[in-house]
Amino acid sequence: MRVIFKQDVRGKGKRGEVKEVADGYARNFLIKNGKAEAATTKAVSELNGKKQAEQREKDEEFAAATMTKEVLEKDETVVELTSKAGSDGRLFGSIPSKQIAQALAQQYKIEIDKRKIELAEPIKALGYTNVPVKLYPGIEATIRVHVAEK
Repeated sequence: MRVIFKQDVRGKGKRGEVKEVADGYARNFLIKNGKAEAATTKAVSELNGKKQAEQREKDEEFAAATMTKEVLEKDETVVELTSKAGSDGRLFGSIPSKQIAQALAQQYKIEIDKRKIELAEPIKALGYTNVPVKLYPGIEATIRVHVAEK
């Protein structure tokens, strides 16, 4: 019997695959437990439609990430932050990724999740710092952050 897997089944198939399995196994275990459904022509066409929609969505995310990368890596795109600092140029506190994401949203209207900003440790000194950002798998951008004294 041909079935469409609704979720991963170890050793049998992954979610979204159409495979041939034993009739009893399909009826008594897979379909009964909601792990698969019978591969009728309607179900297969629905699956193909869902796959196309997912691919379209991924393509849109990729295009948006590419455009965001271009904007972030322009020379005039510099995130300006101010903080109190000592006489040696070291900050009294630190600048975490959350603060960088908020400043980017305020200054350039670009919303980036703070978890995508890959800051090894918070910024603790005045001056310019290059901060890597993972926008999409395979697409990384670099934000220039300028920390000035209050």
